Amino acid sequence: MEDPDAVPRPVVTYGFITDDFGSFELDLHRHEKGQIILAQRGALSCEVEGGLWIVPPRSAIWIPGGALHSIKASGALEGYNAFVSPEVDAGLPQGCCALAATPLLRELMARAATLPELYEETGANTRLIAVLVDEIASARVEDLHLPMPADARLRRVADLMIAAPAERGTIDAWARRAGLSERTLARLILRETGMSFSRWRQQLGVMLAVKWLAAGASIQQVAGDLGYESVPSFVTMFRKALGTSPGRYMAERHAAHH
Repeated sequence: MEDPDAVPRPVVTYGFITDDFGSFELDLHRHEKGQIILAQRGALSCEVEGGLWIVPPRSAIWIPGGALHSIKASGALEGYNAFVSPEVDAGLPQGCCALAATPLLRELMARAATLPELYEETGANTRLIAVLVDEIASARVEDLHLPMPADARLRRVADLMIAAPAERGTIDAWARRAGLSERTLARLILRETGMSFSRWRQQLGVMLAVKWLAAGASIQQVAGDLGYESVPSFVTMFRKALGTSPGRYMAERHAAHH
């Protein structure tokens, strides 16, 4: 794939498909153009300027131009990337955000990806690109974001929690592992992420749940892997966070695959 910033078009779109990435990682980098990544199948996680974002199937992430980001994926993946020039002023999101991808947005991305890289900027192509940009601008924002602390001690706690999400240790136990007092940990995490420790841990659980469900894990497996005593208590937490049950959340993303 050519450097999208070097392509002299306002919007450049590429499709990607793989049956098995094993695992795939793009280290920290940035583009001048803003980027939307839409996952049709499979899930991605992106770290963008101090935040972790999960992109489940039939969702997208918007990364503003100039934002430093890295991308991780594993397993089968299918989707589209579109890069939007900063000159395109169409009310696109200012910050990084997860977006719900409407069927129209998915079709527009697929259609734009069939254009030659240096497509002629004439009537039909220009209209297609304009509608695509409008659709990105009006997409609904989803809450699949986990602010990541910059403080090295907190970051260590965060990495340990991501590695062992089933450990339901108290805030005191986690603080001790980081060599902090409980009060210091509570104060630091609120200052760095804007969330209380328990709220941050719950949001981490939601993000991991979405990622694992997208990879085909059952609700029972996910509840167990997150350390929940019972499936109903996990379902309640998930519904509170995302407004719908895990089963329905995934069904909406797999229904009508095209």
